[in-house]
Amino acid sequence: MKSKEKDNIIFIRLFKDEELNKNIKEVCKKHNIKTAVVLSGIGQFKSVKLGFFKEKGDYRPQELKNPLELLSLSGNICSDEEGHLLHLHAVMGDEEKRAIGGHLIDGTISVTAEIVLLKTDIDVKREDDEETGLKSLFLE
Repeated sequence: MKSKEKDNIIFIRLFKDEELNKNIKEVCKKHNIKTAVVLSGIGQFKSVKLGFFKEKGDYRPQELKNPLELLSLSGNICSDEEGHLLHLHAVMGDEEKRAIGGHLIDGTISVTAEIVLLKTDIDVKREDDEETGLKSLFLE
């Protein structure tokens, strides 16, 4: 993984066999990120785990083990006492140009990934929401 920052914009390059979430969290530590917005993400996964929120306690995870092109990555990052919480969604395409997407639980890079973050100092938190069962964004 490589990263570079200027004026609160961080470019990240991930390489073959690197785990997306682990490396984004390392970048967050390296660049002292409090909160960030994912501006873009492109590349290719060799495997990916997606979720779909059905209802409280049912997130419908699914692991896909075929190469998928990362067409779009969006989301946000918050810090807490234990590190960084990533809330990411992704759209991917297969070899037949069909799209699939959802909540990105994690993924392993096949060839490369290029991600751009906007670093902010906005104070936000994620807390358990009793009604939904999700760690929801709370703005103070």
